[in-house]
Amino acid sequence: MKIAKFEQIITPEVGTTIGGYGPFDETFRKVGELVVSMLAMDDGKNKALILGYDLIGMDEPLIDRIRREAAQVLGTPEDFVILSCTHTHEGPHTRTLCEHPETFNAAYVEQLIKWTVDGIGKLKGNFQEVDTYFYSMKVDANVNRRYVKRDNTAKFFPHCRDMEPLANEFCDQELGLLLFFAKDTRMPVEVLANYAAHPLAAHAPGLGSHSLSPDYPGYLRQFVKYESGADCIFVTGAAGDMFPKESELGQGAAERMAKQLASAVMLALCDAKRQPERFKIENPEIKALRTRFEVNRRMDNPRKFGGLNPYYRGKDIFSLPLQFLSVGDISFVGVPGELLAELGQEIKWHSPFRKTFILYGSTAYFDYLCHGNALVSGGYEAWSQLFDSRGGLKLVEAAVDGLYELKGIDVIPSLPTADF
Repeated sequence: MKIAKFEQIITPEVGTTIGGYGPFDETFRKVGELVVSMLAMDDGKNKALILGYDLIGMDEPLIDRIRREAAQVLGTPEDFVILSCTHTHEGPHTRTLCEHPETFNAAYVEQLIKWTVDGIGKLKGNFQEVDTYFYSMKVDANVNRRYVKRDNTAKFFPHCRDMEPLANEFCDQELGLLLFFAKDTRMPVEVLANYAAHPLAAHAPGLGSHSLSPDYPGYLRQFVKYESGADCIFVTGAAGDMFPKESELGQGAAERMAKQLASAVMLALCDAKRQPERFKIENPEIKALRTRFEVNRRMDNPRKFGGLNPYYRGKDIFSLPLQFLSVGDISFVGVPGELLAELGQEIKWHSPFRKTFILYGSTAYFDYLCHGNALVSGGYEAWSQLFDSRGGLKLVEAAVDGLYELKGIDVIPSLPTADF
């Protein structure tokens, strides 16, 4: 396996309106640089590119354009270019809000595409031979922000902060990692980290909610680089209802969360390297696939909108994209919006791959993607959902079907022996 990497700054000017809680929130300061992290992989047959953006999300046509232009520069089919948005609320508007379409920052988006294409051009000549490892562990840094009471009605923690100690819903605390060590020096050179939590640790009241900041993923990249020398690309998991345990408390909270995750990364680097028989991917073959699935419009949506933006308005049936990428027996599933952790876990549980990680806001931005019972219990995520109650199940089924197709099997073969 050969990899190449590059990190491009994509921070807009202070004063830019940001895609946070309010559609017209302007920035008064810059706390950290927003970046697009680029990781290209070459298995000798196929080249793949993973792009991690410090952005809140993107419309499907913009993602298609980035995928198309990036594939052309790298010289690979479009299926092999996959991206994810961290969903920081402290970056520019790069998606179309149906309530306020005028907030979409078209000028910034054009510059973003140029930055991306230029960055890919710079990494093309810097491929190096690596050994590839995977790792997975639990990190207790997040919480489900929905509290469901005994009568199956939901409370939204950000509006009821005193209830946070009562958190009782499913929480995906898996930190999923791909680790790359240089063949010649055996030093770590790149870490891909996947974790499910809204980047809303630093988004504090006052100046904190009017700052340009990558939130905890930015600090995580810094800490990993400082301690290991490796670059780090962060991609958010199924974080639709996942919050940092210290949410909206400022930069200190973002740093503390990042240090907790960075310590886990260092542990993984130690353990994986010392136990290659367990964690080394001996055949890091790259495969890719794109599919679509159909869902029905939610007719009783309290928002009274037929879709999030003009691309979906006026339709009763939506065709939504999924994207799949695998490196050996490790796979990634790109989803079209803010997938709840429960659905993400369903995909992981039913996957035929050794490990599967979700890429948040990867193929489109179709708002929240909930399981059916969330519409029964209610809450912010359910209020935001645009497809009907069976849409979440259709997404899971389509994702699992895609993973089996990517894997090239119909059923998972039984192991000849079991470790009891």
